[in-house]
Amino acid sequence: MLTIRNLKKSYGGQALFEDADLQVNYGERVALVGPNGAGKSTIFRIILGEEEADKGTVERDEWTLTGFLPQESEDVGDYTVIEIATGRAGMIQELEATLKKLEDEGDVSCPAYLEADGKFNALNDPKVEAKAKEMLRGLGYRDTDFDRPAKEMSGGWIMRAHLARLLVIEPDLLMLDEPTNHLDLMSLLWFQDYLKNYSGAILMISHDLEFMDELVESVHDIDNHKLVHYTGNYSDFVKQRHANYENLNNAYKNQQKQIKELQAFANKFRSVSSKASQAQSKLKEIERMEKIEKPMAPKKPFRFQIPDPPRGGQKAIELSGIHFAYGDHKVYEGIDLTIERGERTVLVGPNGSGKSTLLKLLADELQPQQGERKEGHNAKIGYFSQHRAATLNPNNSVLSEVLEAAPTLREDEARGILGSFMFRKEEVYKMTKVLSGGEKSRLNLVKFLVDPPNILLMDEPTTHLDILTVESLILALDSYAGTLVFISHDVHFIKELASDVIHVADGNVKRFHGDWQYFIEKSGAGDERAALTSENS
Repeated sequence: MLTIRNLKKSYGGQALFEDADLQVNYGERVALVGPNGAGKSTIFRIILGEEEADKGTVERDEWTLTGFLPQESEDVGDYTVIEIATGRAGMIQELEATLKKLEDEGDVSCPAYLEADGKFNALNDPKVEAKAKEMLRGLGYRDTDFDRPAKEMSGGWIMRAHLARLLVIEPDLLMLDEPTNHLDLMSLLWFQDYLKNYSGAILMISHDLEFMDELVESVHDIDNHKLVHYTGNYSDFVKQRHANYENLNNAYKNQQKQIKELQAFANKFRSVSSKASQAQSKLKEIERMEKIEKPMAPKKPFRFQIPDPPRGGQKAIELSGIHFAYGDHKVYEGIDLTIERGERTVLVGPNGSGKSTLLKLLADELQPQQGERKEGHNAKIGYFSQHRAATLNPNNSVLSEVLEAAPTLREDEARGILGSFMFRKEEVYKMTKVLSGGEKSRLNLVKFLVDPPNILLMDEPTTHLDILTVESLILALDSYAGTLVFISHDVHFIKELASDVIHVADGNVKRFHGDWQYFIEKSGAGDERAALTSENS
């Protein structure tokens, strides 16, 4: 289906990868992994013909229909959600124009024509609207959203509409670049289940460990400018990579020991006439060796000990008889909730159930129309919202922002922590106003870690973080001495940190005094997605 051979790509004389090979067969699920900046998205662009390689070939079967979900969405104009999902937002017209142009040129058997024809037929199917609505519902849209102008919605919701259109087309090869970034837990689990039964092949870039473990059957890792193939899911890849490193490192050490011994013999006896020929033979043996390059150890999560925050009261935050509504839309009517000191609580529930609203009520970011909110003794609250930009001083550098948050922190300590969150070398001097959304998210995390509150409220903290950074965050929060309440779509993150689960649905909150697996079992629903909508939850 897709074959890449001897691919090489450099920027400014610096090789991203060379002699890279990759094979995707029909129905196969493949992950492309590697650190940020390694060239994963570049490989996608080369496959799609948007960028040229310095060397090598990309071959696709001419009948293969390819669909791609980028990280960022294009302009949506005045089109509605359903028009985007069905292709009526310009895509059908573009395909029609492509087909006419190629027909006029008499080139109706080329791959471009076959691909455009396949997509055009898929979007002109009489059942396309029903299919699009099914996809939109699975991705979290309500029926009342279908005819809304997409420009009224956030970038994340627009991306879901584009994803729905991609699933409507059903490409033979589905290329996904960070597909879970814009999904909440419910839509992610629906998408994951959908892909398990998807008939086509999937090539993905993802930073979601659990998502890859559930789906992929082989991994290609960009490691030291090479593309290394592993069989199995992401966890299998991590084990195999570690074993490969240990084997190669041992081989390197043994060879170095052998070289040292041979060189020592040559040095000792090269001037002794009776043994000079033996000494020369030893040197030639060293020359003939195929030298093993010292392997680089796989990168590990950065371990950072969060300073102990001031000790708070036993009751961290208490909500009593809370009523809250957005205009005529009632979210909560008389709920009670107590968060105790030291709890690690995750808020879960269906789309639009009020999880973020509840977190904002706990943070005092929203004031209820009725009821009372009480903070415990000596409470110091930190609220990590989905919209992080407003909490940064646009005139500060990255480094200044951290040092202002923790004045006792030494500059070298701050740079070390920033480096683990991918702010390296001169990047610490970038002004916060020019940072991307992901960079702002990471910087806010660093600020919380260096000057921790004793009550930390976090809304989707892992969005835009790579796997190593997520692992670093887990390690830091695992040793955090304060109280943690969070919302996340990362099941691995939830499993590692949550000791309590609060299920939010239909204006009610129900606490489960146990971890994620305990919640699944007690809901009686049988699987994760069903548990989130279960009436018993």
